[in-house]
Amino acid sequence: MRLDNEPSRPPFENPPPPDEPMAHWLAERLFDRRIVLLRGPLTGAAASQAAAALLTLDALGTEPVQLHLAVPDGELPAAYAVVDAVDAMRAPLHAVVTSEVGGAALAVLAAADRRLAYRHARVRLAEPRAAGMAGTASQVAAAAGQYLRELEELALRLAEVTGRPRSRVEDDLAAGRVLTAAEAREYGLIDEVVGGATG
Repeated sequence: MRLDNEPSRPPFENPPPPDEPMAHWLAERLFDRRIVLLRGPLTGAAASQAAAALLTLDALGTEPVQLHLAVPDGELPAAYAVVDAVDAMRAPLHAVVTSEVGGAALAVLAAADRRLAYRHARVRLAEPRAAGMAGTASQVAAAAGQYLRELEELALRLAEVTGRPRSRVEDDLAAGRVLTAAEAREYGLIDEVVGGATG
């Protein structure tokens, strides 16, 4: 029940675009429920914010933390910044795919202790974009080598959580295969589909 002098809060009729910050009151309420949202392209700034939130919640208690993912792609170094935070947590992390996850964000999904997806969510197996490489020939070669090592680590993590051969995972990443929530569960990327039967 709202008091007359209490400011009204508008309903979610026009949600902000992914690159705009979430309403402060909503972020606080989610944080109180041990929920962290990661949405839009996975950049260094987004990764730092998510990692800080996860580690803070971990320090506050050992109850499970939920990481809601709506990240179609991003940068591999940013993804591994979140992965390192997840690996350092004592509290279990439950990742929930709310719309689409793909590219570099697959590393974050694979790092979770439990992986769930809404029934209309999609998982896009695709090689992450390489960050713009510039500089001397040796600098570009070094950056390309680093990218290939990070891509290999992604394939190994996905192979480990799915139980599929690394070569199969690499082929699917190269092809940009898109999976429904049910197909992602069958593939081994998702443990449970939330929101009803998917067939």
